[in-house]
Amino acid sequence: MTREELFKQAVAAIGKRDFIAAHTALVRAIKHYGESHRAYFLLGILHIELLQISKAITLLNKARSLADDVKTAVYLTKCYALQGNMNAALGAASQVTPTQLNGALELDTMGVALSRVGDHEQARAYFLQALSVEQQQPQYYYNYGVSAKFAGDFTAAREAFERALILAPQFYQAHFALSDLAPASPGEARIPTLTEQRTAAANQPDAQLHLGHALAKEYEAIGEFDKAFDALNKAKAAKKAQLRHTDTTFKAIFDYLEAMPATAVTHDPLPATDKNNHQPLFVVGMPRSGTTLVERILSHHSQVVSGGELQDFGVAVKSLTQTTSSYVLDLPTLQQAQHLDSAALAHAYMERTAYLTTPGASRVVDKLPFNFFYIDWIVRAFPQARIVCLMRDPLDTCLGNYRQLFSINSPYYAYAYDLLDTGRVYQRFARHVTDRQQRYPNQVYLQSYEALVRQPEQQCRDLLAFCQLDWQPRCLHVERNTAPVSTASKVQVREAINQKSVGRWQRYETHLNELKALLAQP
Repeated sequence: MTREELFKQAVAAIGKRDFIAAHTALVRAIKHYGESHRAYFLLGILHIELLQISKAITLLNKARSLADDVKTAVYLTKCYALQGNMNAALGAASQVTPTQLNGALELDTMGVALSRVGDHEQARAYFLQALSVEQQQPQYYYNYGVSAKFAGDFTAAREAFERALILAPQFYQAHFALSDLAPASPGEARIPTLTEQRTAAANQPDAQLHLGHALAKEYEAIGEFDKAFDALNKAKAAKKAQLRHTDTTFKAIFDYLEAMPATAVTHDPLPATDKNNHQPLFVVGMPRSGTTLVERILSHHSQVVSGGELQDFGVAVKSLTQTTSSYVLDLPTLQQAQHLDSAALAHAYMERTAYLTTPGASRVVDKLPFNFFYIDWIVRAFPQARIVCLMRDPLDTCLGNYRQLFSINSPYYAYAYDLLDTGRVYQRFARHVTDRQQRYPNQVYLQSYEALVRQPEQQCRDLLAFCQLDWQPRCLHVERNTAPVSTASKVQVREAINQKSVGRWQRYETHLNELKALLAQP
């Protein structure tokens, strides 16, 4: 069998997900015909399909050493993006332009990777090029719509989602994305269509989840809050039935952090150059508590640049501990992290985020809500860092989490499938961050969401002072901040600071008695 025949055999096997046959054919090609770019490239693709991303990167880099091919750069960008390594992803992406790619799949793949690392404008260029090549693929319209939404172009996003649904009426992710933009007008409800689609997808929990959330959005838009809550309950129940122990995902971690003595983490001094030149700003808190609003306030300051929801601190901890568990954040990793060298941790984080800074904007704001689990390690690595933790009304916070469709593949949001589980996580979170603020009063600042939206100027002044930033009136005008937003608040933060979300729980008060009773417990 010739080398080309072995390659064709491998491609066909990958398409059928027969990875053993594909691997056998490619190894045989290398053994009999020598190393080649094509063989290592296909091995890299195979390992992407196996979700063995580090191995895929090694193989793709080997392929690139044998031939300079733009497709290899595309899939390297994808791999680095999947790892959350934004610096490496953007470096690989810089080797390609949309006009160098002819295939719609590669163009879309690059767009998805760039969108994943937050470069939505560049992603849109790739998506548009993909759509110029292939106009009948609904996934390409959906992907383009997601980036357009994050970039704030809601009109383009709506048109893209609608086009995707014309091509694929049962495309449940597009149904949710369209409803998530808010109805085009108060009288335009998509309820009959969504109800019909939900009935047709009765045995598909992921479809039920998306369509149920979409229905809840539409019912809310017309003031039918009881029906909205019922739609959420049904959607969540179908997914929760697939999972186990949704209320214990974080329990072991909270127990460990609560038992950790105050002396367990010490301030190891950094070299003077690092300490003086790197003062990151961390914005943390429960999801749906106002973290994006605070990030938009801070990043509108002339000396601050936003990194968005960076995974880098947790990934740096995971990499240095070298724990074998499959999760970035888990109890074994935090236990091992007690022995980390804080200077090494600081260096690893700075190396991963240095690309974000510019001479005029040297302060990076890292807005990953769950970084509150790492407060002790952040303080240890960066004694000069400032950590702003959002505190929002417990009922509004819990309801906001329950109403939100988080990543369905992430184990960290499993609590949000149950309202009482959400309440339990909130209780542990509030106790943890209050304790850490008392331990580290110079580094940790508890910011009330309600106070911020009711007294924005005074609260912003106090917030900037804590972050060691001079007062700039522009920080008040988050609606003028044009940076992309890829969080659940992508629509709200395009508006001026307002109080519209305060007390939202009251619309659902008749459904919250058990949650109230839980939150009232000490």
